[in-house]
Amino acid sequence: MTAPILILTEVALGPAERTAVSELVEHDTPIEILVPAGRKRRLVVDFLDHLSMLEFSKAFEGLAGEGDPVAQRAVAQTALDGSLAALDGVGGGATGGLVEGDPVVALADRASSSGATQAIVVTLPHAIEDTFHTDWANQAQRRIGIPVLHLYAGTGFIGDS
Repeated sequence: MTAPILILTEVALGPAERTAVSELVEHDTPIEILVPAGRKRRLVVDFLDHLSMLEFSKAFEGLAGEGDPVAQRAVAQTALDGSLAALDGVGGGATGGLVEGDPVVALADRASSSGATQAIVVTLPHAIEDTFHTDWANQAQRRIGIPVLHLYAGTGFIGDS
């Protein structure tokens, strides 16, 4: 059996991600998508990220708090469902699930148990985390020891990790 490619994403995958993943996988390569069910936010970092992207209203909305866990889980499930639909027919088929806790730890655990030889992290741009290499892709690269590709959602832009 071919080792799966793991995808950790914070948003629903779309056409740009389908194209990128299609170029990476062979016809029989299984794909496994992991979506965090809830994310512990770093308030100051999120605030600065939104300001750096000139998203002033989002910056101040984010100060309101964590939000409802049930609503966060529903958003994550929607992202997972959308991602599975976006990758339908790519490789050897896509499966996935929601993960609890630290998403990088969940990715590392899954990489270890599945024998994965490659991972893809799909995120929105996070100026502060990307600049200081504290984003999920960089954390994963240091933690799991397999190649990690960092895609910026909806752009097709590949960042460095």
